[in-house]
Amino acid sequence: MKDSYQDQGHSIGQYRPIEIEAKWQEHWETQGTYKTQEPKDEQEGFYALSMFPYPSGSLHMGHVRNYVITDVIARMHRMQGRAVLHPMGWDAFGLPAENAAIERAIDPATWTQKNIEHMKCQLGRLGLSVDWSREQATCNSDYYKWTQYLFNQLLSAGLAYQKEATVNWDPLDQTVLANEQVDAEGRSWRSGALVEQRKLKQWFLRITEYNEQLLKDIEDLGGWPERVKAMQKNWIGKSEGALISFTQQNKPHIKIDVFTTRPDTLYGVSYLVLAPEHKFVDELTTNKNKDLVDALRAETKKLSQKERVTHDKPKRGVRLGTYVINPVNNDKIPVLIADYVLSDYGSGAVMGVPAHDQRDFLFAQLNKLDINYVVQPTKNGEFSSPNEPYIEAGFLVNSEEFNGLNSLEGKRLILEKGVKEGWAQSKVQYRLRDWLISRQRYWGCPIPVIHCSSCGTVPVPNEDLPVELPTATNLTSKGGSPLKQNKDWREAKCPKCGQPAERETDTMDTFMCSSWYFLRFADPHNNSKPFSKNAVNKWLPVNQYVGGIEHAILHLLYSRFFTKAIKHAKLVELNEPFLNLLTQGMVQGITYRNKSTGKYIPTNKVSNKSNPQDPETGEKLEVLFEKMSKSKYNGVDPSTVIDKYGADTARMFILFKAPPEKDLEWSDSDVEGQFRFLQRIWRLTTKLSDKECNPSKELITKSGVNTFESELNKHVNYAIKSITEDILKGYQFNTAISELMKLSNNISPLIDKVSLESRLHACSVLLRLLAPFAPHISEELWELAGFKKSVHMSQWPIHDPKAIVEDTFELVIQIKGKVRGSINLPANTDKKSMEIAALESDTAKKWLEGKAPSRIIVVPGKLVNLVP
Repeated sequence: MKDSYQDQGHSIGQYRPIEIEAKWQEHWETQGTYKTQEPKDEQEGFYALSMFPYPSGSLHMGHVRNYVITDVIARMHRMQGRAVLHPMGWDAFGLPAENAAIERAIDPATWTQKNIEHMKCQLGRLGLSVDWSREQATCNSDYYKWTQYLFNQLLSAGLAYQKEATVNWDPLDQTVLANEQVDAEGRSWRSGALVEQRKLKQWFLRITEYNEQLLKDIEDLGGWPERVKAMQKNWIGKSEGALISFTQQNKPHIKIDVFTTRPDTLYGVSYLVLAPEHKFVDELTTNKNKDLVDALRAETKKLSQKERVTHDKPKRGVRLGTYVINPVNNDKIPVLIADYVLSDYGSGAVMGVPAHDQRDFLFAQLNKLDINYVVQPTKNGEFSSPNEPYIEAGFLVNSEEFNGLNSLEGKRLILEKGVKEGWAQSKVQYRLRDWLISRQRYWGCPIPVIHCSSCGTVPVPNEDLPVELPTATNLTSKGGSPLKQNKDWREAKCPKCGQPAERETDTMDTFMCSSWYFLRFADPHNNSKPFSKNAVNKWLPVNQYVGGIEHAILHLLYSRFFTKAIKHAKLVELNEPFLNLLTQGMVQGITYRNKSTGKYIPTNKVSNKSNPQDPETGEKLEVLFEKMSKSKYNGVDPSTVIDKYGADTARMFILFKAPPEKDLEWSDSDVEGQFRFLQRIWRLTTKLSDKECNPSKELITKSGVNTFESELNKHVNYAIKSITEDILKGYQFNTAISELMKLSNNISPLIDKVSLESRLHACSVLLRLLAPFAPHISEELWELAGFKKSVHMSQWPIHDPKAIVEDTFELVIQIKGKVRGSINLPANTDKKSMEIAALESDTAKKWLEGKAPSRIIVVPGKLVNLVP
């Protein structure tokens, strides 16, 4: 292109990245350089994996960061002699592709395949060491056949089931969403629409069967970020407490069980609140209160679960007009419904203790309910802050025979009383709900189930899989699943009785497909099963997994559950899928936003970047750095960088700008800085490998010591040690590249002062250290320097500790017992060489004035005393 750096004439001293990158990418593909080699004998295997991309149409530099980080890790371990598995695939089902296909009136398969081809080409230009022979796309029937097979395994184990439930409904995308797919404002994380509540028959997986195991095994994930582990613990949400039974005043057959972690506050309960969907609401509501209750229930249906429980919104409640009995003291307390109580969490009922809970306190004030303090901070004395809840531990008051006990002791004894009297029992409860997997749309993996009026729900036999999606016709965004409209596909015969039946028309959530793909990569061409135990045992768990923090709960938790579930089905012996996890930060691009309207302005429409203004209104625009996305017009296409500077420069920038776990701000000037550094490497390496260049003989002393040789050796070995540790002990690629820069700066002034052998060694080390970061230029320079094979198949250098720790020492030169100067010598210099070096020094020449000393006293490693 016109403004690229490719317009120079080519010679060994000029760097033309586009030319050499195309050359080596073709060579690697032709030679199968990165095809996975199975571990041989005692060889160690290493599985490096990026979270595979959704084929949206194009990559931006945020994607590049993920895949380049993983590529550096894979290349490093390959050079260290390990057999490396580094695959790539596509998370290809989902609503975005279906919606895009609807807009363009085409089949989602056509749209998806076109995007895959384009994005694969983009990834290819980055020079990734990916084994494309193992490529998988979840929308291909030879992949989702095995997703259906695994669903059948879960169904037969009782871990998949269908039930009617209140669910999150996206009115825009016309489908059900899992709780995790709704944000704190009650909006779909995909479409942005306000989510509604509907009661529908849905498919679930019993992830709650593994609550305790998922929680306990987090402690085994030593290679995971603490932040991610904490997020998973909080989402599973284990609570230890008690189940308390409240009986209805006039209907003793109605018992409402309530879970609490604070039985010590039971004497302070002043009301009971139920979820609007609770089974006893109708029976407990009086005629007088029915209209108000029905109105609140209708309003609550419009809210998502997250919107109902968010802390910053007022909690609405309505009295039912009836009462229940507090079993600990037989007090009569009112029953209400409230929008913040969820029917599928615990028993769908909460006891209100407003004196000792912030939410209950605000709710009681709003609904004029009693506030009874039963815990105070000190054992004696009055409570000093009666106008706010006291939520800390303390000592019991107003609690009959338990007065004066500390809270912990009070919990234990009140629970013992309840167990003895039959109104309490110990209970462990979890926040995690079963995983909702069914979606009412077309572009997803069909659920392999047939509904028969005689036999009920019948799985499609494994030998009849896959249940293939029909070609999309008459796709629409309205009216639920398009598969319901396809009579020819929907109608089937029951596998059991052979009578007419109907296929399940819901498809699976895309997280089902991505919850096991890492297993398929270990055995991608197996036609008889999804994977073999032997292949999984050989490669799994994944040694290094790289992806975004946004998947901490959804994908990572589901993958952990899926692995444990199929282990219990004896399909694998694996307990956890990912040994180490790196969550890379976002790449942020510059954005221009109108603060008053919230509208983002495309960069090409902002004429004056130093004083940006809205081209329509003239208002001054905010300048922000935000996560790259199409909606904010701040995504940087990798091809714009590669076409101008080359892929190696793009890789070097993305790795150098910030530590991998931190966010990174895009900067064109920093990109150009990395290009200049690679140009310097190019020029330096051609000098290092110049066989015509030899050092001056005057640089070598009679003792055979060349201090420049030892100095070069020191710099080379220090770089090996530092860069190896930066990559392997924390993936600090930015500091590793800094060390590369230091090494090149330290080598440069020594080129003309060392032997050809030393220069070639320095050249070899420099290129091998550079290779994982900038694979194309290192491969080209490796070849030009005359080295054989590929630099990427060469051995990673190992540093010599002696060259660093005791590389040189200062030899003090005395003349007749007085210190007159010093010189530096290699640490292993022998006694005779020390004597020769001292005599040849400028100090000796100055003070002895050309006369030979009468006596020479040598203290090895310390000093030489020359006596005239």
